[in-house]
Order: sequence, then structure tokens, then C-alpha cells
Amino acid sequence: MRSGQRRGRWSGVPLSDRQALRRDELIAAGIAALGSREGPGLTVRAVCRAAGLTERYFYESFTDRDDYVAAVYDEVCTTAMATLRKSESPRDAVERFVSLMVDDPARGRVLLLAPEAEPVLARSGARWMPNFIDLLQRKLTRITDPTVQAMIATGLIGALTALFTAYLDGRLTATREQFIDHCVELLLSGATTS
Repeated sequence: MRSGQRRGRWSGVPLSDRQALRRDELIAAGIAALGSREGPGLTVRAVCRAAGLTERYFYESFTDRDDYVAAVYDEVCTTAMATLRKSESPRDAVERFVSLMVDDPARGRVLLLAPEAEPVLARSGARWMPNFIDLLQRKLTRITDPTVQAMIATGLIGALTALFTAYLDGRLTATREQFIDHCVELLLSGATTS
């Protein structure tokens, strides 16, 4: 490196890895923008500015704004599913989900509130919902009838979605422990229904 020449942002990063890293930075900026407390006010220009990247790099990974918004949502859903799959009990699942969605409220707002403001997410949400229902249904092992399992899992996901949405939105004044206890109780009562 010549004297006076500054090491670039991507110095030392192999060319093959740079696009993936830029995509990750754009996704992180999208989670912050889409999950903003003020509501999802996401533009390509603003996200590129937040990520410190040019629009050229945006379009190397995403075809347009809708493709990008769906990718941000998919990232949050993928992380949520991976977190829930690791859980070993209903309490563990709720505590992990609270840590992911409430301790990082931007993620929670992307998952639960952004679909109300972003029409492209209506399709994404509908595509992801069966995955969450199926995951919960497989945990309801005390219930042997698959139809009853599916109905209970669907009802529980609906109830938990409403609870987490209200909690993130500030409409529930429960303490964290009260909130976790209530969600666990809801899961346990559903799991024992036959």
C-alpha cells in the first residue's frame, strides 16, 4: 500500500465474500428501518445511507424495494424459527422469543407490526404462518389427534401473535415476568387440551 493511501472498507475481504457482507449490512439496516418505532419508513436511498453503501450495491442483491422488504422479513422469520427450534420447554421457547423480539424491538416490530404497513409482507406473513403453526403443533405431543393439534396450534399462534403485538405496541403494561408467565400458561393450557 502506498503511503498516504487509506485502507478501504473491504481491504482484506476476499472478493467472493464482499457481496454477502454488503447484503448482510443492508439487511441489518432494513431491520432498523422497517422496525423503527415511528413505523416502517423505508426507502432504498435511506437504507443505503444507513448501511454506508451505494445503490449500486443494493441492486447487486435485490431487484427492487419489495424484494428487499421481503428479504428483511424473511431474515427475521428465519431467525425466529431457528430460535424457537432450539427451545426445550414452553418456558424456554417464550423466554427465547421474548429475548429475540422484545429485547430487540426492531425485530419484533418487523415480524409483527410491519406487515400492517407493508402490503408486500401480507404475502410473506401468509407464507411463514404455517411454519410457526407446524413448529408448535409438533410440540403438542400429548394431543394425539392431528386435527385437534392443528386447531390448537393455530389458535395459540393467533393468541400469542396478538399478545406480542400488544406488548410491543405498548398496549400491555405487564412486567416482563408477568408477560412471560402468561404466555407460558397459555401454551401449557393449550398443550393439555384434548
